[in-house]
Amino acid sequence: MTEYRNRKKQLLQVNDSTSLATTSVPTRIAQPRMFRRQLVALSRLYSQYLGNGYPDRNSNPHDPPRILITGSLGQLGVEVARFLRGVYGQENVIMSDIIKPSNEVFNEGPFIFADILDFKGLQEIVVMHRIDWLIHFSALLSAIGEQNVPLAIRVNIEGVHNAIELAKQYKLKIFVPSTIGAFGPESPRNPTPNVAVQRPKTIYGVSKVHAELLGEYYFHRYGLDFRCLRFPGVISSDPPGGGTTDYAVAIFHDVLQTGRFECYLSPDTRLPMMYIKDCLRALWEFMVTPSAKLKRRVYNVTAMSFTPEELAAEIAKQVPEIKVTYRPDSRQLIADSWPQVFDDSAAREDWGWRHEYDITKLVTAMVDDVSRQKRLRHSVNEL
Repeated sequence: MTEYRNRKKQLLQVNDSTSLATTSVPTRIAQPRMFRRQLVALSRLYSQYLGNGYPDRNSNPHDPPRILITGSLGQLGVEVARFLRGVYGQENVIMSDIIKPSNEVFNEGPFIFADILDFKGLQEIVVMHRIDWLIHFSALLSAIGEQNVPLAIRVNIEGVHNAIELAKQYKLKIFVPSTIGAFGPESPRNPTPNVAVQRPKTIYGVSKVHAELLGEYYFHRYGLDFRCLRFPGVISSDPPGGGTTDYAVAIFHDVLQTGRFECYLSPDTRLPMMYIKDCLRALWEFMVTPSAKLKRRVYNVTAMSFTPEELAAEIAKQVPEIKVTYRPDSRQLIADSWPQVFDDSAAREDWGWRHEYDITKLVTAMVDDVSRQKRLRHSVNEL
């Protein structure tokens, strides 16, 4: 592992603007070819440390995997695609969705229409594009799912059935994300271990528990290489989508725009969180870990836990004029049923997961990211 970490440090010094661990995912089509080769070599070194070699395509062990991302225009898909294109090349990562992408996303690399409910269409995509990895992000999130439960059942449950059966049929490596929302009020909250009672109170959470169990069943029954990470609240500079943990995103946008923020959670509501760069690196390191090294198929991952009050105090160190008020709404009930602290010791022990962003580094990065976005929008508006 020392060799891997030293090699990663060298890469970060060579090109800090595209680092795996401490910088933003590339925002352009792909990284320079030479640096991309170094990243692929790094992934080989990482998995060789863990054992059993580099998990490339079956047809040629020296080729990078061909990756399909479903629901790629959602919460994490665009960022994951940019990250993986930086590692494996623009042409090897195919984004897909049923909605129209922006011109920026469309021009960054391969994008196709894919309906997760159309199994024959998915088969055609896997065959024609020679897919090796399936990253399945297609899902209705909690707020939208509660407004349309029948559609959530179709997309989140029938859709994951199709994805897992497709992966079994074509021997794909499949990743399905899960969430702290897969736990409920009966679960231990501080800390929440990897294996615990899971009785969520949203259809989104129910569907994620279903996906976890189905994937584990297919692994034990058919040998499917199913992998799942339970993510905490993921914080990035993208505009908030209204989720329960999104206050930790909205606060930066509002404070840097107006100096004020009204929080919909109480000041002492503690929730586990993770910065986007740690999230992307966790996914990648998990995916390149040889299957034989994994003692389970579903892992908690996290980086920190904080309350709105603690986050506001940290932001005030850089934005002293900040004014935060609190008006809890219906999302408070959801937050009160979720973990306060995630126990991810299994991931740390089994495949070496280590976070790199604490609350101080998170705030510094987010202030920089959001400020840069605002300057860019201002420049565009002046044209």
